[in-house]
Amino acid sequence: MSVRVRLAPSPTGNLHIGTARTGVFNWLFARHHGGQFILRIEDTDEERSRPEFTQNILDGLTWLGLSWDEGPVFQSQRIDLYKKFTQQLLDQGLAYRCYCTAAELEEMRDIQKAQGKAPRYDNRHRHLTPEQQAAFEAEGRHPVIRFQIEDDREISWHDLVRDRVTWRGADLGGDMVIARAAIGGTIGQPLYNFAVVVDDIDMQITHIIRGEDHIGNTPKQILLYEALQATIPTFAHTPLILNEEGKKLSKRDGVTSLSEFQQMGYTPEALANYMTLLGWSPPDSTHERFTLTEAAQEFSFDRVNKAGAKFDWDKLNWLNSQYLHEMPIPHLTDLLIPYWQAAGYEFDPIASRPWLEQLATLFGPSLVRLPDAVEMGQLFFRDIEIDGEAKAQLQQSGSAIALQKILEILSQPGDFTEATAQTAVQDVTKLGVKKGLVMRSLRAALTGSLQGPDLMQSWVLLHQRGLAQPRLEEALLLAQ
Repeated sequence: MSVRVRLAPSPTGNLHIGTARTGVFNWLFARHHGGQFILRIEDTDEERSRPEFTQNILDGLTWLGLSWDEGPVFQSQRIDLYKKFTQQLLDQGLAYRCYCTAAELEEMRDIQKAQGKAPRYDNRHRHLTPEQQAAFEAEGRHPVIRFQIEDDREISWHDLVRDRVTWRGADLGGDMVIARAAIGGTIGQPLYNFAVVVDDIDMQITHIIRGEDHIGNTPKQILLYEALQATIPTFAHTPLILNEEGKKLSKRDGVTSLSEFQQMGYTPEALANYMTLLGWSPPDSTHERFTLTEAAQEFSFDRVNKAGAKFDWDKLNWLNSQYLHEMPIPHLTDLLIPYWQAAGYEFDPIASRPWLEQLATLFGPSLVRLPDAVEMGQLFFRDIEIDGEAKAQLQQSGSAIALQKILEILSQPGDFTEATAQTAVQDVTKLGVKKGLVMRSLRAALTGSLQGPDLMQSWVLLHQRGLAQPRLEEALLLAQ
């Protein structure tokens, strides 16, 4: 049997990090077994589904590197299929029309609550006579469709993560609604538990891999598989992603959508790598960096944890920094240019390309996230302010002599390279000025601070941009 898995996000919001991690696990499992990874968009919630959310999901999965083999399939285009299967259950006597009003259901729940019972539907309309149905319809009531769930049923399955799981029918809340109400007693929009089963049957899904927050839906869905005389897939309920307090990661924790991580300057390689480690551990625990393809070779549910996976920002930042440090400079430059442009830095991305690549080379080893290059780049794109420590350095004895000599060297014709810069420093030291003072004075003059990136490389880049000489001249005024 060929493995067929699916990711089925709802376009009611941007792609959540938890949904993306579920996508990663599905993709890894499919690729490990040479199977198919199918994308389905569950957009039957007409009020909340938005095309921009659908596009965000597609863009996010593509950015992350999760290529799908089939789809995207849209539930909104499959309504007739759901109605066909709903009618099948009605014809078999396994589903029925329920005419309860919202007020009646609320009263039912209030009574159960007062009696200390868990709220549930009491199946009161399961056996209505044709005359009773006609009377309700004469009142203008529009029925939902409910699927019968017997309280004495025991539903059990072997979960790839949680081993044997068992539920009682009595704990499932009574007969469940599988289709919304519609005018004239027709069949309305399908609800989640029914539509997902019909889709998974139709798409021949063999394994359903999803978060443990769906585990309560599984017994209901197994009953539907049985009623529709379909093969029941294998289930795997993965651990939730938790915040630092051990609670489910939510919007209250700030960043949760994949596009937000992208905007924060994380690379898809690092984020995908990190998500594989959220609940799964590779056979070699010392091996933490790998591509999705490499992880797929090792992936199995034997190494997926039952416990929730705490989101570790430090670990993600470390992984991201490693990918940035080793990234080819042309690609790194491509990624940094949009951040520099968004910061308002002025440059011609084509004409200045060689200079921009040198800048990326300078920053690369220090980057943790891509936006870090914005602050690092200020001294190369904007006027600087000389801070207090730098001013004090410029007023040190010998600083003016050093700057004056360096300006004389810069006025000489010829290319200015790192080798030229090193020679200039050596020439100044021959005047009796200590090298440390020369270097500190240079840094103070060129960057306005006593801390910063490599001085020689910075000096060359500033010179190429025409900024070195005017800064040295301004600093000389402070030094005299």
